[in-house]
Amino acid sequence: MPSRWTILAVLFVARAAIAVQFQSIAAIAPELGKALDANLADIGVLIGLYFAPGVALALPGGAIGRRFGDKASVLAGLAMMLAGEMLLFTSTSWSVQIAARLISGVGGVLLNVLMTKMVVDWFTGRRIATAMAIFINSWPLGIALTLAGLPLIRAEFGIAGTQIAVMALIVAALALVGFLYQPPGPAAAPASAEGSRLAKPAVWAVLLAGLIWAFYNVGFAMIFSFAPSMLVERGWSTAAAGSAVSIVLWLP
Repeated sequence: MPSRWTILAVLFVARAAIAVQFQSIAAIAPELGKALDANLADIGVLIGLYFAPGVALALPGGAIGRRFGDKASVLAGLAMMLAGEMLLFTSTSWSVQIAARLISGVGGVLLNVLMTKMVVDWFTGRRIATAMAIFINSWPLGIALTLAGLPLIRAEFGIAGTQIAVMALIVAALALVGFLYQPPGPAAAPASAEGSRLAKPAVWAVLLAGLIWAFYNVGFAMIFSFAPSMLVERGWSTAAAGSAVSIVLWLP
């Protein structure tokens, strides 16, 4: 059986793939806007649509994992991410672009919900804080790599090249999860929490923490989603703009 650190590395790569796909629109927004004849507001719609399915899927995501199994659900989510990216690659129709981002977003939301639980399953009671710190940093790392790398790929191979690069990463994540991930053994599995309920103070605390986290992420996401386009409008190259904005994510 793989060690828990190997499992963490697999989940790290899979979560980084979500970040790369999410940021792939913003990283090349100026050129993509020209190709799609879309303005900045339209690009903002494509960016935001990725997590729109989270409104409906975040709560039942855990139940989906219990019903079909964590690994099968994560593989299905990665497959949906790949299908969405393939749609982006094959058509420049605006309606197809919207459908593609929604399909990818459904897969991304499933992964976000389930993989956190999978990390907890493997590390509960054993360096859980260290494991979660490493796991959470997969997101800013993926965003930073996208900002720094995708504009260079676009300059060399065009927009299609960036989409192929994103697809390749998702395929790699699919292979890693499919071949290497295993559920923890009985000794490592957490005790069942069926029938347990949070007390009211805990519920309010969780809701408040979630609200704070949501507002923080909205503000933070606006920086790396729209700052590259702003810098390009001021005369920067897309590659230089992406690299400069990525510093925000490298520093933490």
